[in-house]
Amino acid sequence: MARHLIGTRKEWLAARLDLLKAEKEHTRRSDDLARRRQELPWVRIDKQYRFDTDDGSASLADLFRSRTQLLVYHFMFGPDYTAGCPSCSAIADGFNGFAVHLANHDVTLSAVSRAPLPKLQAYKRRMGWTFPWASSFGSDFNADFSVLFTEQQQREGGIEYNYQREGQWQARDGEGPVADMAAMSGTDPATYLRERPGLSAFTLEEGVVYHTYSSYARGLDGLWGMYQWLDRAPKGRNETDVWWRRHDEYDRR
Repeated sequence: MARHLIGTRKEWLAARLDLLKAEKEHTRRSDDLARRRQELPWVRIDKQYRFDTDDGSASLADLFRSRTQLLVYHFMFGPDYTAGCPSCSAIADGFNGFAVHLANHDVTLSAVSRAPLPKLQAYKRRMGWTFPWASSFGSDFNADFSVLFTEQQQREGGIEYNYQREGQWQARDGEGPVADMAAMSGTDPATYLRERPGLSAFTLEEGVVYHTYSSYARGLDGLWGMYQWLDRAPKGRNETDVWWRRHDEYDRR
């Protein structure tokens, strides 16, 4: 095990105060980024999307639940999956705690996935989640917001995700993080990667829905509650492979 720098309390305090300056600058920069997100132009959505929800068939406007702001987490759970993506599940574990606070500040948080509603409901019960989760099965919603791609796009290198074009899909030997995540979701890597995670924000003004923001890939890091804690732990993220599991799959210790 590699040894870490050992110092006196005085040395620690000097280093900590120096780090505090950088942390404060990071906070100010984060505040500036939040402001810039809110200043993005709004894009009117005229397309009629339909979703299956616990309350029946719903439009995009219905997902707001009488509020004026909607945050959609694009949860990777395709129709061919047998369970939700473990990474998305780790992120969603935090939703129950703060969804009620958002709801009382005029913001609805909802997950949306392409799996049929009964699959989502069963998985939601397994995970003990209570936040809204809608099925977009049969809708263009996922494709239009860049979290669903076709086999042809994958094969021909036509996937544009996180605002950049990816290369052609290359089949691997069935090993690695993607293969692990696919196996845990009950599907193969190619099928697994045709679904992608993301966050999209919308507002409802005078009956019109506007798209205001979307983020993908590492842009979702801030939603991973466990990583915000690990980044402050002595050894940080300290990971070389996929170590996380669904919360009901860990050995109880």
